[in-house]
Amino acid sequence: MIPLWFKLAYTAFVVVLVLVYLRGYGPRNFLWFSDIALIGAVPAMWLESSLLASMLTLAVLLPEVVWNTSFFGHLITRKKVLKLADYMFDPAEPRHLRALSLFHVPLPLVLLWMVVSYGYDDRALQAATLLAWLVLPLSWWLSPPKENINWVFGPLGKPQTLLPPGIYLGLLMLFFPLVIYWPTHHLLRWWLGS
Repeated sequence: MIPLWFKLAYTAFVVVLVLVYLRGYGPRNFLWFSDIALIGAVPAMWLESSLLASMLTLAVLLPEVVWNTSFFGHLITRKKVLKLADYMFDPAEPRHLRALSLFHVPLPLVLLWMVVSYGYDDRALQAATLLAWLVLPLSWWLSPPKENINWVFGPLGKPQTLLPPGIYLGLLMLFFPLVIYWPTHHLLRWWLGS
């Protein structure tokens, strides 16, 4: 099980991050799936909720692996890799905000630790899909295209122009459950023997 000292430390870190991010990025930043998972892990830990831990893991495990690949690839090679973590190397971004964004490094491990500790709940696929179907339209309605939260205006940073925006959003709402969640769900079930 996850020890009390870790729950307390994790919760304190999230409280600090939320306060700093609110000031530095504003409330829309918390629409990012990674921020939702980071914050959602707090109640998942304290409630020892298998469903919540499983849903959050399913929602962000693959994107977090890609983020870490981008970050460490850029760090090691000094070249841009996958663009996802490029902001971490942008001197125009405040250093303290970039430092807090290092939460992406341990987040997948913390989520996997929770799933191993509490078990994997098969309802996570439906729950993560419902989360995506709520968060993606909210990201589209509440954020400008230049922020492109959760890539609702185009893949990995730039707004796309090939499709009407509503069609692209609809395809993205299918992409997350079919291409990210479904394979991750089956991988976690196989790994954890569910």
